[in-house]
Amino acid sequence: MTFILLFVGLILFALLILYVLFYIIYRRNWMTIKDDRVTPKGEQYDIHSEVIRRGVDRVLPVPFEEVCITSRDGLKLYGRYYHHKNGAPLGIFFHGYRSGPILDGNGGYQICKRRGYNVLLVTQRAHGKSEGKVMSFGIKERLDCLDWIRYANERFGTGVPIVLMGMSMGAATVLMAVGEELPGNVKCVIADSPFTAPGDIIRTVMKDYKLPDKLLYPLARLSAKMYGGFELEETSAREAVKKSKIPILFIHGDDDRFVPCHMGKECYEGCGSKKRILLVEGAGHGLSHCVDAARYEACVDEFLDEVVGE
Repeated sequence: MTFILLFVGLILFALLILYVLFYIIYRRNWMTIKDDRVTPKGEQYDIHSEVIRRGVDRVLPVPFEEVCITSRDGLKLYGRYYHHKNGAPLGIFFHGYRSGPILDGNGGYQICKRRGYNVLLVTQRAHGKSEGKVMSFGIKERLDCLDWIRYANERFGTGVPIVLMGMSMGAATVLMAVGEELPGNVKCVIADSPFTAPGDIIRTVMKDYKLPDKLLYPLARLSAKMYGGFELEETSAREAVKKSKIPILFIHGDDDRFVPCHMGKECYEGCGSKKRILLVEGAGHGLSHCVDAARYEACVDEFLDEVVGE
């Protein structure tokens, strides 16, 4: 009897450990940013906090249309649509892990607005008003990207050029999407600070926190499958870009201490389509536009002029 109780206790303890990992890594919880005015903390962000806040404050008051789609697994996903010109290209932006569309996307919004593009800032599943309890590091989100593209084509027509844009997990999301079948009017991707694969970034963060990644990663993968309903290694940006048929601009700060710069380089090197890379000296994670806005925007403009048109 004692053995049985001990065995049951060990099983329950193991399940508890798995759920704690799931809650910390994948589940929508109190750590998810809901206010775009809340800037990330840390040495690299504190230096640029005023620039970040000014960027956010430029976009927050701008009138927008709230739009909503239903994902293929039944979640209501929300976005902010900004109309600038009938028939203009559409930039669809995807934000990062536990972040928000304006916090991450205000730089991309400003570039699109200046170029006369219409803009759709997507709120990713399990963030903000969008439904869902699980963040899957781009696995399920890449399919949401396809659903947003379908929405855009149904609303605006397939003659409108689409530019997919993303930062961090959002960048990995749009890169994973290029491994799927995309409509012909999706002209290009701009990926700022992407990670190579969900497993890679989870292991990297574990190492950064001095945790035993060789022990914990298999448990994190199992918890994703048990409680989140997805396979962490189902796909990756690294593999998806090999299949790409559209031009991709990769952007990464060479002092990124969250998603190492070598991940962006690896995606660039493995990309099977027309490609370009911008490495910004001294820029931390997602801070390339803050560090060198002029060079950033000049590179994006040159890229878009070439693949979309002026």
